[in-house]
Amino acid sequence: MAVTSRERVRLAAVKLFAAKGFHGTGIRDLAQEAKLSSASLYHYMGTKEDLLAAIMTESLRRLLDAAEQACEGVDEPAERLRTLVELHVLAHAVQPSETRVVDNEVSALSPEARAPVVALRDAYERLWADAIADGVASGTFATAHPAVTRLALLEMCSGVARWYSPRGPLSLDQLAAHYSELAMRALGCAFASGHTGAGRCREVVSRVWGVPV
Repeated sequence: MAVTSRERVRLAAVKLFAAKGFHGTGIRDLAQEAKLSSASLYHYMGTKEDLLAAIMTESLRRLLDAAEQACEGVDEPAERLRTLVELHVLAHAVQPSETRVVDNEVSALSPEARAPVVALRDAYERLWADAIADGVASGTFATAHPAVTRLALLEMCSGVARWYSPRGPLSLDQLAAHYSELAMRALGCAFASGHTGAGRCREVVSRVWGVPV
């Protein structure tokens, strides 16, 4: 399938924003990477901030949709959190540039453009917060600082986008499973068993992002 000019602009922006940052990427850089003239570039992107906000919004909506799909019908807190961890690791491993842009460039947006992006991010993180809170309430998890633990787990899982390589010693399935085990240990639930979400997470990531996992 031929890639449209608009999609070329998006792909160029994701690549450059991830590598050089929003402020380090100029209009000429985007035009050159997308193989368009600087004048015609604005037809496909609006302003550079519009382009960044659109990338973040689309990526976060995908992540939120994927998480909700993967966790549908999963009531047990440990199982739900393991599913969220594995989904997050898989998404960051297969879409490293896109997720680095979302994780690193929120502060580049103006307050008006930032507000809806942060709302989506908060809705996604609320899934994690609810799973941890439910686990603490049921006695499945033991943590005196659930909010800090949640932030630590998200930061740990997001880091996969910076270093994961399919040439590494662990397969992606093994990596995701290891991270979910680390999350359980951080929450005082080291011996949780019966996790069955790995295959479901792969299917959801593949379907939502349209990539093989």
